[in-house]
Amino acid sequence: MTAEPRNAPLVPSYGHRTLAELGASILASVGGSGNNVLGLPEVRRVCLLIVDGLGWELLRAHPAAAPFLSELAMNAQPLAAGFPATTVTSLTSLGTGTPPGQHGVLGYQVAVPGEHWLLNGLRWDSRIEPETWQPRRTIYERAVAADIAAYYVAQRAFRTSGLTRASSRGARYIPADSMGSLAGEAAAVLEDTDNAIVTVYHGDLDATGHVLGVGSYAWYYQLAHVDKLAEQIAGALPSDTALYITADHGMVDVPPEDRIDVDEVTELWQGVELLGGEGRARHVYAQPGAAADVLAAWHEILGSRAWVVSRDEAIKDGWFGPVDPAMTARIGDVIAAPAGNWAIVATQSEPRESTLVGMHGSLAPADQLVPLLTLGNA
Repeated sequence: MTAEPRNAPLVPSYGHRTLAELGASILASVGGSGNNVLGLPEVRRVCLLIVDGLGWELLRAHPAAAPFLSELAMNAQPLAAGFPATTVTSLTSLGTGTPPGQHGVLGYQVAVPGEHWLLNGLRWDSRIEPETWQPRRTIYERAVAADIAAYYVAQRAFRTSGLTRASSRGARYIPADSMGSLAGEAAAVLEDTDNAIVTVYHGDLDATGHVLGVGSYAWYYQLAHVDKLAEQIAGALPSDTALYITADHGMVDVPPEDRIDVDEVTELWQGVELLGGEGRARHVYAQPGAAADVLAAWHEILGSRAWVVSRDEAIKDGWFGPVDPAMTARIGDVIAAPAGNWAIVATQSEPRESTLVGMHGSLAPADQLVPLLTLGNA
C-alpha cells in the first residue's frame, strides 16, 4: 500500500471563514448587497490591506519584526486562503466574494479547455478575455452600483493586467509604486470619501520570500517595513472606518532535497498532456484515456510527500468549494498538493519557477492560513 501524508489536508471552510467570505462581508458591512458571514461591524468606510505572502504562521513566528501587526494578531483568528493558496486565485476570491470553484481562476497555470495550452494567471495571454474567463461580478462593481466608492491602490505595472481585470474590475485604480505612496494614497482617498471600499495591495514581501526565502534576513527586514506600512495606514483612518489586514497565502522554504523534479522522473510524464499549477499545487492534465494511469503513477511515486487525488475526488472533498460545471474542465485530471515542505518542480519546462526558494499553494497550514487583523476607528 502506498504511504499517505501523515496529516490530513487542511481543506478550506468555504462558506464560513475563507478569503471569499472576507470579500463578501466587507461589501455587506459598508451597505452593499450580500451576506456579512464574518459579522464585520457596519461602517461607512473600509480599508483592506493585502500583504502578499504574509502567512499566519510566519507572522506569529516573527513578533519582534512586526510589533504592530503582532499586537493585532493577539486577539485574531486566521482565515483559510482557498485552494490553491496562490495569488491569482486568492485575489479573485477576495475580489468576487466567491470560492475558486465559482469564479474559475483555479491556479497559477491552468489549461484552457479544448485548446491544449496553459493560461498563466500572472502573465495573462491576450487570447483570453479576463472578463469572459472570470464572469462573476466583483465586489467593486457591486459597490459602485450601490453608490459606494471603490478604489484599488497598488503598483502601477498591475493597472491593466489580466488579473486586475479579472479580480478587481470596477474599482478606480490608483498607482502607487512605493510604501510611502501606498500609505499616502490610501490616506487621501479615505479622507475624501464618505462611503467607500479602499483596497491596498503590497507585493514585495512575497517577492522577497520567493527569491531569498522566508528564512532569510531580507524577508525579516521586509516584514518590518510592512509593519510600518500597516501602522501608518492605521494612523490615517478617519472616523467610522475599519481597517482589515490579510494576505493571499503563506509560504514555505523548499530545500533542494525536498524537490521532486518531474523532468527527471519519466514515469510522472507518462500519459500527461499538460502540467499546470505550480510547485506546491499541481494540476495534471492527462492524455485522452490516461487519467486513471496518471493518477495511479503520481500516487505511487509521490506517496507520503503529497496529497494526490482525481478531479472528481477534489470536487467531492471540497478543495475548490462548490464548482460551477462551466469551470470543471479547467481542473486537472489529477491534483497533487505537496505535504510538509515538498514541492513538485519541472526544471526544464519551468526553469524560472523551479529556482524559487519560497513556494506556496498547498493544503498545508503554512500555505493556507492567513491573518485577519482588524482595527476600527469609530
